[in-house]
Amino acid sequence: MAVDISEILDFLPCETPQGWVDAALRFPEEMLIDHANCEKKAAGTALNLMFRYVDKPDLLMKMSKLAREELRHFEQVMGIMKKRGVEYRHLSSANYANGLRAGARTSDPHKLVDILIIGALIEARSCERFARIAPLLDEELGAFYTSLLKSEARHFKDYLSLAERYAVEPIAPRVAFFRAKEQVLIETVEQEFRFHSGPIAA
Repeated sequence: MAVDISEILDFLPCETPQGWVDAALRFPEEMLIDHANCEKKAAGTALNLMFRYVDKPDLLMKMSKLAREELRHFEQVMGIMKKRGVEYRHLSSANYANGLRAGARTSDPHKLVDILIIGALIEARSCERFARIAPLLDEELGAFYTSLLKSEARHFKDYLSLAERYAVEPIAPRVAFFRAKEQVLIETVEQEFRFHSGPIAA
């Protein structure tokens, strides 16, 4: 059954540039390795929120489930890599997540709200990229990436709903702020391909 990601496409400020798609097809090993890294980091972000905000039951429950799912995805990517003879190795991080977090406010509750909005953007972009690249991959990998759409879309909604819950003011201005930053990061040409990089210089 097809997964409707129209809400995610409406939320994102732009679509992934064709230059990124072309690079993903040129660097399949790097895509898998960095995808594994992204799943691991996403689980870490959820766990960090659980340790920091112990007084928020809704957040604790959603982040606990999210962390388990992200680690399961990490294991699945590692399994695909092993099957294909792709060695898990160190890759430098993309500018993407740190570029977004550089705009986060530093005191709560505003800090939490910003981190949750950033989380929503990251999950939304991941979902959009899985949908964009899946039809162009081999059958096994395409089916796997398609299978991730539902959970990524749910993670996006979880982050955004938590941001709205814990905000003390409307979140629309902050969403607009981070959407603008995200578009710049997604469209800026970069030297190294990563799952959340911009298009790659020829």
